[in-house]
Amino acid sequence: MRTTRPISTARTLLHENPLGLRMRPNTARGLPLKTPIPGVANIIAVASGKGGVGKSTTAVNLAISFARIGKRAGLLDADIFGPSIPRMMNLKGLNADTDPNGRIEPLQNYGVRTMAIPFLLPPAHDGAIVWRGLMVMKAVTQLLRDVHWGALDVLVIDMPPGTGDTQLSVVQNVPLTGAVIVSTPQDVALEDAIKGIVMFEKVHIKILGIVQNMSYFVCPTCRTRTNVFGERDNLRQVAAKYNVPILADMPLNPEIVTTSDRGTPITIKDPESSLAQSYINMAKNLVEHLRTDDSIHV
Repeated sequence: MRTTRPISTARTLLHENPLGLRMRPNTARGLPLKTPIPGVANIIAVASGKGGVGKSTTAVNLAISFARIGKRAGLLDADIFGPSIPRMMNLKGLNADTDPNGRIEPLQNYGVRTMAIPFLLPPAHDGAIVWRGLMVMKAVTQLLRDVHWGALDVLVIDMPPGTGDTQLSVVQNVPLTGAVIVSTPQDVALEDAIKGIVMFEKVHIKILGIVQNMSYFVCPTCRTRTNVFGERDNLRQVAAKYNVPILADMPLNPEIVTTSDRGTPITIKDPESSLAQSYINMAKNLVEHLRTDDSIHV
């Protein structure tokens, strides 16, 4: 029998067990053990150095695209303080159950198994998480280890912006297949994207590619293409310097935003559109890229 288990508010549980779950060997006290998640073949982190660059939108549409091309896909919102995946996946306001073994059952929509911290909050909770870094790190560990993901070809992790506690927890806990870096054309965003690339390189995580969002705008009337942030070749210079491919140049398009806000991402709302096909091609290219790596299985 499944039971709904909201997040713990007991003071004695907050530090070592912020989610109030039955303690399992891999989430016990002490430093995490970097071991695979049972049944999960590949784990891809979608990261950015700065917020507001469309990272979550990329993660959602990429996970859905993996599912649409026949892969068993999962999606984890690792942004403890500002999760947006529940709204984008049309799962806002729902709670996750636990199985008889105390593992969290992910919610599912659009063919993607999904987990986020709001699924564990009691209904009356205002959604604000006020935790110190150690509690965040432990919660991320529990979301990775205490969720019954089942058999997945790929688990996409939507990382919070920056290079802090959550990023450290993920790279210490699980063997990442690689990372996708998301940026926009502005110099300030690219500078922070470089920090993300360098961070992953320091911990020996492969950069699978860069996605540039808001790269240009196409007028819906005259179809004129305008580079909103000016003519820039900075992204290609960064990609060449760090020897990583550019996975996609995505336009600044209101449809991408409105579909995500309404819980029907563009890959669901209009799967045959050029926007959706860009994400689907990204997923196909990543699968093909992973197939050429003998150490990776898809």
